[in-house]
Amino acid sequence: MAKVLFFGRLRDRAGLGEREVALSEVVALAVFRHLASAGDDDLEAALAAPSVRIAINATLAPSDAACSVWPSDEVAFMPPFSGG
Repeated sequence: MAKVLFFGRLRDRAGLGEREVALSEVVALAVFRHLASAGDDDLEAALAAPSVRIAINATLAPSDAACSVWPSDEVAFMPPFSGG
């Protein structure tokens, strides 16, 4: 099971901070985003926003096209942060 973490406004939109996604094989990040949204089109759109950063196993992902998600991965979706 891949673990999904939602932060900030994405956590609010998802209604939870984390969920697990069953994967039987390696999938592209775009496919994983769809699975992580669990059928919520608004959440899927929010996860796909250009300002959202994605970390796979605590390493920032460079781009959707260059990333795959394995069944054992932890994927974090993070909106822009501010503060000081």
